[in-house]
Amino acid sequence: MAESNKKAVVTCALTGVLTDPKQHPVPVTPEQMASDARDAFNAGASVMHVHFRNQEPGMGHLPSWDPELCAEIADAIRDACPGVIINQSTGVPGPDISGPVAVLRRLKPEMAACNAGTLNYLKTRRSGEWAWPPMVFDNPVEKVEKFIAVMRETGCLPEFECFDVGIVRSVGLFIENGMTERPDVNFVMGVASGMPADPELLDLLVGYANYDCTWQVTAIGREEIWPLHRRAAELGGNLRSGVEDTFYLPNGERAAGNGHLIETMVSVAREAGREIASAAEAREILHIKR
Repeated sequence: MAESNKKAVVTCALTGVLTDPKQHPVPVTPEQMASDARDAFNAGASVMHVHFRNQEPGMGHLPSWDPELCAEIADAIRDACPGVIINQSTGVPGPDISGPVAVLRRLKPEMAACNAGTLNYLKTRRSGEWAWPPMVFDNPVEKVEKFIAVMRETGCLPEFECFDVGIVRSVGLFIENGMTERPDVNFVMGVASGMPADPELLDLLVGYANYDCTWQVTAIGREEIWPLHRRAAELGGNLRSGVEDTFYLPNGERAAGNGHLIETMVSVAREAGREIASAAEAREILHIKR
């Protein structure tokens, strides 16, 4: 586990998977992605967590696994942010992982999300009706193993996404089984059917992850998530924000964009006595080999 006086690696989650750009200010085009990444990079983010969107007119709310399009977006981000670490999303339901695998092999990102367990992905509206049809985000061990194999092939660090306590513990079993060695763990908190965005729970999670790892928190929600970010900074974790996770600042106001959210996160880190890692320092902290 990281020590509380170590520098914090800050990740910007640039856009997310399905948020509609017609309704919310999320970047979609290569130019928009690069511009938002530059704002976040200048504010202190050394890692960009990237989802890739369909570029057809009116289809920007949908994902794309076109390797050449994804490479165009990643190259635009790298050009705008010299030395930045690309963290590629890989999440897909079902057993067919050919799309994200093709992109991993084309981009060869230094990091990539590796969803570490299965979750009933649910949310209700105020009326009690489902916000979307109930779905299973299925990540059985054999699927995880396939992703790890391709990440090892491409020299990519897996970031294990943990949506529930049992998934946190499962990563320890992956280590015991020899599937992975020193992992990076992401406690995803605030999904309605997963772990709540509770700072007290974070203390327990850090204890449950009693294996050699680096870790961060993804906090999903509104202004109520910021005490969780503060606790992550106090405990020595790495930090993440961006319009994939929230549109809101600690005072309840809407953020102007990714750069504004990262500026706020940097302030949270410094208030906890943490300084911010450069991209080169982030590579050392995360044990990225290239």
